[in-house]
Amino acid sequence: MAVPDYQSLMLPLLRRIAAAPQPVSIVDLVQPLGKDLGLSDEDIAERLPSGRFGRFYNRMHWAKLYMQRAGLLDAPQRGRFQITDRGRSILSGNPPRIDNTTLSRFPEFSAWREADSATDSGASGQDVQSTVPKETPEERIFSAIRELEAGLRGDLLDRVRRMSPGGFEALIVRLLTAMGYGKGQKDLAKALGGTGDGGMDGVINQDPLGLDQVYVQAKRWRDGSTVGSKEIRDFIGALNIHRANKGVFVTSSNFSAEAEKAAKGATVHVVLIDGNGLAELMVQHEVGALARDVIKIKELDEGFFEA
Repeated sequence: MAVPDYQSLMLPLLRRIAAAPQPVSIVDLVQPLGKDLGLSDEDIAERLPSGRFGRFYNRMHWAKLYMQRAGLLDAPQRGRFQITDRGRSILSGNPPRIDNTTLSRFPEFSAWREADSATDSGASGQDVQSTVPKETPEERIFSAIRELEAGLRGDLLDRVRRMSPGGFEALIVRLLTAMGYGKGQKDLAKALGGTGDGGMDGVINQDPLGLDQVYVQAKRWRDGSTVGSKEIRDFIGALNIHRANKGVFVTSSNFSAEAEKAAKGATVHVVLIDGNGLAELMVQHEVGALARDVIKIKELDEGFFEA
């Protein structure tokens, strides 16, 4: 099942903390709370796009922070939390749910949210309550990044499809080099192209002597066209002629199901990269794309206060 949003975690997390015989850390509650909610090990292990934190842990953290700001929890020890009298009073009413609307009843929480929002956008307290986000702050950042990158991938594909065939072939070789093939050395990779290339558009030597080679086929086809099984079989035949066992077939369009089947059934290792995959790799490895801004996410330095 999907990991609940952070507001949906507030009530079960508060109950878990209330049941603990002593102050407890959020880390200690990850597995017990996950079991309460019927989450699988895979659900609990799912990570945010940054890879640094688990999505479930991150949402628990923000559920805890919001309840702490509302006075339902306090922290008598570093990194450990316990329920307050206010928190127990909330639970005694057997509420069906605790969320930011519930917490807004308490002036401390409303003041904190209003100050936080006013710092960012000048919003009033009323605006804060009418635009309560369902995602955690980190998730909102990564959602915005994904939206920006989706637009960038579309722009990249538009530009790539307008390149000359030779320029497209050179782009693919450059991308594979940026990915680390040929040990990232430009002199170990080259675009072939033209006549007499034996059906290959590029080759990358994985070692200086060329004992381990990756051959490349690049098809700059317009949107809506499809690379079929014939092109893949021809590519596999060319690999056999070159006595190569590794090949990458890249297109700016798509592959048919038969083409994918032909690649999987080949006796040599053939990797297919379609237009969407190509654009994703270009963004990831900054080929044709630049990092415009770098965002630093800061957190409390507990060690500073222990010094």
